Amino acid sequence: MTEHRHAHDHSASGDPTDFWEEKYAGASGIWSGEPNRALVDEATDLAPGHALDLGCGEGGDALWLAARGWTVTGLDLSPTALGRADAAARAARLDDRTHWLVADLADLATWPDDAPYDLVIGCFLQSPLEFPRAAVLRRAATLVAPGGRLLVVAHAAPPPWSDVPADRHDEFPTVERELADLALDDGWQIEVAEVRERDATGPDGQRGHLLDTVVRARRR
Repeated sequence: MTEHRHAHDHSASGDPTDFWEEKYAGASGIWSGEPNRALVDEATDLAPGHALDLGCGEGGDALWLAARGWTVTGLDLSPTALGRADAAARAARLDDRTHWLVADLADLATWPDDAPYDLVIGCFLQSPLEFPRAAVLRRAATLVAPGGRLLVVAHAAPPPWSDVPADRHDEFPTVERELADLALDDGWQIEVAEVRERDATGPDGQRGHLLDTVVRARRR
């Protein structure tokens, strides 16, 4: 899983678990298995420690971290996705560094209680279903150890090949809104807060550019 974990199906409704299980059951693998570019850019030079991957999907980001010496806990709502992540970890002999937990990020009580973490990542936590994203990001920040990092990556604009109507574009956070939602206090140092462009390929082979909002913060 690298691209964004939550496809923009604006007609989506109903139970989140059913929705995501249906998504994953409909294909043998819905993400590339490669890590998100922003994660590679921001975490390559970090010393390995204990990481938490929120909405880990099929485990691409978590496995990339584990291969570099991190111990990673991956959370996702879909048991199917986590089963694929676990199988990939075993195939890569990374199962001793990865732990998978079925958790509804919208239900903070289902999160693990083994904090703090040296790195907490929340990449593309943008759902077509109702989702308390700001509350999730603020909870994520509380789980970061002193000296650790929080990395949040979001789509800053819809893909050029998408059909997202203009009145839904406020679902794509600006840097300013991301920082406001995080509401970090003076105990944090903002190391990165910017919009980045990257090349991408659409579902039908379309070539285009995507914009990502990237925030990396270090807990003092």
